[in-house]
Amino acid sequence: MVIITRRITRRKHVSQRREQPRYGTWSGQAMRIPSSALLSSFYIQKTHFAKLLKIGDTEESQVRGIVEASRLLVDESIYAAMRRDHPRWGASNTALARWLPPAYEDGISEPRGWNPHFLYRGFPLPPVREVTRRIIHASNEAVTGDDRYSDLLTAWGQYIDHDVAFTPQSAGPPAPGAGADCQLTCEPRSPCFPIQLPANAAGPACLPFHRSTAACGTGTQGAVFGNLSAANPRQQMNGLTSFLDASTVYGSSAASERRLRNWTSAEGLLRVNVRYRDAGRAFLPFAPPSAPPACAPPPGAPGARAPCFLAGDGRASEVPALAALHTLWLREHNRLASALKALNAHWSADTAYQEARKVVGALHQIITLRDYVPRILGPEAFGRHVGPYRGYDPSVDPSVSNVFSTAAFRFGHATIHPLVRRLDARFQEHPGSRLPLRDAFFRPWRLLEEGGVDPVMRGLLARAAKLQVQDQLLNEELTERLFVLSDAGTLDLASINLQRGRDHGLPGYNEWRQFCGLSRLETRADLGAATANGSMADRILALYGHPDNIDVWLGGLAESFLPGARTGPLFACLVGKQMKALRDGDRFWWEHHGVFTEAQRRELGRHSLSRVICDNTGLTHVPRDAFRVGQWPQDFESCDRIPGMDLRAWREAPPPDDACGFPDNVENGGFLLCNESGRRLLVFSCRHGFQLQGPEQLTCTRRGWDSQPPVCRDINECEDGVDPPCHASARCKNTKGGFRCECHDPHVPGEDGRTCVEQTFRMLANPKSSLPPVEGEGEGPSWLGRGKPRDVCAPPDAPAGLAEQVANGFLRNSDHKNARKPASHEGTAGKSAGNTLSFARSTDRCPEMRNPNGGYVICKNKAITASLPVTIFTLKSPRAAADET
Repeated sequence: MVIITRRITRRKHVSQRREQPRYGTWSGQAMRIPSSALLSSFYIQKTHFAKLLKIGDTEESQVRGIVEASRLLVDESIYAAMRRDHPRWGASNTALARWLPPAYEDGISEPRGWNPHFLYRGFPLPPVREVTRRIIHASNEAVTGDDRYSDLLTAWGQYIDHDVAFTPQSAGPPAPGAGADCQLTCEPRSPCFPIQLPANAAGPACLPFHRSTAACGTGTQGAVFGNLSAANPRQQMNGLTSFLDASTVYGSSAASERRLRNWTSAEGLLRVNVRYRDAGRAFLPFAPPSAPPACAPPPGAPGARAPCFLAGDGRASEVPALAALHTLWLREHNRLASALKALNAHWSADTAYQEARKVVGALHQIITLRDYVPRILGPEAFGRHVGPYRGYDPSVDPSVSNVFSTAAFRFGHATIHPLVRRLDARFQEHPGSRLPLRDAFFRPWRLLEEGGVDPVMRGLLARAAKLQVQDQLLNEELTERLFVLSDAGTLDLASINLQRGRDHGLPGYNEWRQFCGLSRLETRADLGAATANGSMADRILALYGHPDNIDVWLGGLAESFLPGARTGPLFACLVGKQMKALRDGDRFWWEHHGVFTEAQRRELGRHSLSRVICDNTGLTHVPRDAFRVGQWPQDFESCDRIPGMDLRAWREAPPPDDACGFPDNVENGGFLLCNESGRRLLVFSCRHGFQLQGPEQLTCTRRGWDSQPPVCRDINECEDGVDPPCHASARCKNTKGGFRCECHDPHVPGEDGRTCVEQTFRMLANPKSSLPPVEGEGEGPSWLGRGKPRDVCAPPDAPAGLAEQVANGFLRNSDHKNARKPASHEGTAGKSAGNTLSFARSTDRCPEMRNPNGGYVICKNKAITASLPVTIFTLKSPRAAADET
């Protein structure tokens, strides 16, 4: 019998101290939108469904999710809105804010530059690739180092951008008749807006470009609803919550949070990687087997793609600096959750998780607004555009604006160094440290196999950021070699940024200067004064003809810096306005009254990014200010001298003269101490997979608690007849805190873990082999299958290329006489299944794999015959792997 263990979420009591995360989605998941607003604003007749599917840049999943969501009566007690009066403000999967009306050539949807014959002030817009080539592009050698700031300043900007903004692109290839395939056309045809290349250039005529997904019912989609007009222009989506809430760590939807949490942990921990450790510290887990592998494998590994890291944001594997920061905050959450649980043994796992999450979110806010933004804007512009915190303002819309996400905050692309600098423990060049960025894109194995987080973090701290210089804007790693994963071609980040601004209908440079109270530029002299660079002004006007035509991203980059800043006046205005809105429009901002106690706010203010690095890496010395570039050793201090918060401010204990005290801890649950109108309350909750039996809260009276504490009873998920956890093809068996879906041979669980599918495996006979003991190593029967491995002990995340090589290797040697179907083995968490796996391969490299039911997988190579090399995988120490399932 084959068994897979799964866990599901049931509704539990939500602590009154901390509201649930700010979810709002159109995918049928947790929508934090009141039903009244949802039904009045989003109701879509079913007759519109088919029409929406015919629109080229509308995905079926999006449309179906909208239809289902529009019929859903949302329980506000579970999904209370972040903004009670404006529940859509800042929610995920809502339109980016417009600070100015969009500029489309047809007034509705067509971007500037869509029609090459369209003139602006008598001039056609230049192709974006030509702008890159003549103004933006710089060689990798043309790098000026920042004399003030470290590379960590650049990395933090990218990391925070991924906390607040992600604009989904239109899906492709489309369904028949639903639009063009952007990989095959150089014509501007929805959903494609290709980047044209010079006619005399060798190679393709264009670079593919997918337009951003339109917010449903806007632009040309308005025709479905009878609202096709300039009053309803195309809008773009933000797939994330706009708030600075550490969604990079926890995700922006209930579904992503469920994937990231370790539901078996009593401390409220996040999942970690069970196959790799970083000198005893955790790495990010891998994306699940059901996710398409999108990262590059190590040299010599089979297959063209490998799993990426799993984090709150899907771009965590993009470059090593991002992966290092994501890993840093994963570790910080788990450190905080464990420490808070140790201080408050009566807390449930969910309380420890939520409180740690609350602290991590606050630290993201502090580091960004206190340490990062003032260095970008300069002191004068920060005071003018952001200023001191004066409390939560319910009239402020915190939604991320289109111009911030698509142009202003992309200034940081001009500060990216062409090399990934990694340093050893003496802050000298790490072996193999001269790593071009092109060889680091989407290669998580660089972190796993080349020293871990510490060398990357030392390089970020001790090496200067690239200075944004007008004649050295974006280096060739970004304009010629972006995201190289194969020989299929490269992209150009500068051209993508310019094209994206036009795609989104961003008005031109002068319109945004006027919006910010700056003077419009009308002449070459005006532009020369704004850039303080006559040569730059000449090159821009030679392409654009008039300052009105300049793309806002280029215009903002070209401006000379404000005093003490790393941006010019336009981007300082736009970034500052956005950061002020994110702060003042956030009801959970860390400084807002009631979010933290006064003692907790005081401790949070003592913490810093340097302290987080000390607590979660092997570094023993750091600069006191992580964003100031430092020379080793004179500018580095011992971690013992770096201040940090005292978590005792979070300890909950009854007052000394209290007559009630604390009851005994609740098995498989816990309680939270609350004060309400002068009364002391205990609010109880259960661990995942359990439900309360008894009162949810107790009140302290003069005679003690007003009731006996509740107990946490196991939920029998198998009794759910409305939404059964297992498919009808499987048998559901209840377990403590979860359930199992069981299948009988020759069937095994499918990818969903709840449906039984037929297994088609054969065993490669090895007369000398036998099953190894429950613990320990040994060689045993080896399974070779057609397609993806299905045996319970076969690694479910094995790359497709590996599975194909296995199958092909078996077929070429199919004359072994003793082939038969494999015996069944029960594989539950915490027990070794006892199988050894062999994959016939053409390489002698042993890949790292894991078993779905627990344990690390050790591999070694062996040749059964001269023509059939085999890799032997053996299970070891399964107990640590329960969290990875």
